[in-house]
Amino acid sequence: MSKVEQQALVSCRGLVKNYGTGNAMVQALRGVDLDVRGGELTMLVGPSGCGKTTLLSILAAILHPTAGEVWALGSNLTALSTARRTAFRQRNVGFVFQQFNLLPTLTAAENVTVPLVLAGWTKRAALHEAFKLLDRIGMHDRADHLPGQLSGGQQQRVAIARALVHHPRVLVCDEPTSALDHKTGTAILQLLRAVAVEGERAVMIVTHDSRIFEFADTMAYMDDGQIMKVERDRASFVTSTSATDAVPASASSQP
Repeated sequence: MSKVEQQALVSCRGLVKNYGTGNAMVQALRGVDLDVRGGELTMLVGPSGCGKTTLLSILAAILHPTAGEVWALGSNLTALSTARRTAFRQRNVGFVFQQFNLLPTLTAAENVTVPLVLAGWTKRAALHEAFKLLDRIGMHDRADHLPGQLSGGQQQRVAIARALVHHPRVLVCDEPTSALDHKTGTAILQLLRAVAVEGERAVMIVTHDSRIFEFADTMAYMDDGQIMKVERDRASFVTSTSATDAVPASASSQP
């Protein structure tokens, strides 16, 4: 086993994902290999429609691949039943969305409790955990505010707290800064880096936002359902205005 594989919390080999059948079939992923390490930020970048979100969804145990294997935290996700895959996701994966997806009639603290309440926690115990986490990320004074009373950056912090409240080892983020200004987006990425490092979590981010590339530990460049290149040298990360421009013309193997 390679050094990369030993350090990876999430790995996939030969991932294929097809939608539809016959002449209408679309191949979203075409034999993807990737290792995602704990304690790091891994960014998936590339043009729209290249398969980034599909890959993220498979690695997060939401979608099942047509072919290939996914290993996460020592479990072969592709060998699990739908029920067991759902249970794995609920225990081990946190989600951060582009549009925050906070429930408008719940306070910030109540939004954070949702994963715990669904897991069977009492409301009192869930709120206690939520307040601790909101305090840690500098949102204690907004815990009783509704989402509509919060700024975009504050809402995203609440969404991150909700994603972390059940202490997952894997965190997946779909365009977490696209609705935020640069200063706020930078603060969110600093928080996500701290989350990755402090918890030895595997943090995966799909993004088109080249302003945040500097925060990545690993960059996986995708095009046409394939990973074209993986870079782990932060000094070499592309900081052009378009992730699409960064995708190399021909595939190369991972280091």
